[in-house]
Amino acid sequence: MKDIEGLFGKAIDEIERMLNTKTVVGEPITVEGNTLIPLISVGFGFGVGAGEGNDPKEGGGSGGGTGGGGGVKPIALVIINKDGVRVEAVKGGAASVMEKIADVASKVASSKSGGD
Repeated sequence: MKDIEGLFGKAIDEIERMLNTKTVVGEPITVEGNTLIPLISVGFGFGVGAGEGNDPKEGGGSGGGTGGGGGVKPIALVIINKDGVRVEAVKGGAASVMEKIADVASKVASSKSGGD
């Protein structure tokens, strides 16, 4: 039973170490006067089990187990520029974040050339 408690404690410690503000708010990216800050959704789940038993015919028993999983996905971009601050939702994962960055960059290039 103490082994399970140790595993559980280690799992919690590692999750606490991994989760901080930089986990959900990414590093800012600057593209021609636009600052882009990715926002990320982080989710974790885990479980722990244990068991003990004693059957006079079979002898002593024991048991245990632990498992977990997690995921990270981009959900939005905060865009800061001379016009203000806006938040753009991201649908479709990391590829969509890159599409949003490319979209902002193309809008900047278009406004500099006179179109929009």
